[in-house]
Amino acid sequence: MSDWLVENYVEVLGTLLSILYLYLSIRQNILLWPVGILSAVMYIIVFYHSKFYADMGLNGYYFLISIYGWITWSGAGNGKVLQVTNVGLRRGFVLLVIMILIFLGSGYLLDNYTDSPVPYWDAFTTAGSIVATWMLTKKIIEHWLVWIIVDLISLGLYLYRGLYPTSVLFAIYTTMAVVGYIQWKRSGYSKAR
Repeated sequence: MSDWLVENYVEVLGTLLSILYLYLSIRQNILLWPVGILSAVMYIIVFYHSKFYADMGLNGYYFLISIYGWITWSGAGNGKVLQVTNVGLRRGFVLLVIMILIFLGSGYLLDNYTDSPVPYWDAFTTAGSIVATWMLTKKIIEHWLVWIIVDLISLGLYLYRGLYPTSVLFAIYTTMAVVGYIQWKRSGYSKAR
């Protein structure tokens, strides 16, 4: 067991940081963003070694979006506290189109220019994750619903590739996404038009 921990310490640390990130997200605690930065760095390393290139790139995005989310949630100096809101029909349609375009583009690239064993599944989870994380920076409640779908598919992919600590993480993520949705809904939110 100790040999396994030594060999997989980056993945284990990334998993622990990611669980903390999720907990802070559910609690709407701004510290989720610096924890997200650290977690992203760990997973860039993990996914590079396991050839999940889209997920590696996605963690580069998580690194950057965590900086953006930190600024947005802090009010960027304007003193306004960001409130939980609903996605709304117009914005929901735009986000769906963006997700489809990211999925098709990254799926094509992964299928034709990498040795990814599951290019379109990898692309789908990447596209959903990009959109869901942006929605989190704006405190849009439906980001939790996107995460439930993405996390379930990711769980299967990581089991397939033998990334067992990450698989456990995504089983927890799926469960906690349901909890997060319920918690945020209970906190009250503004309906978008």
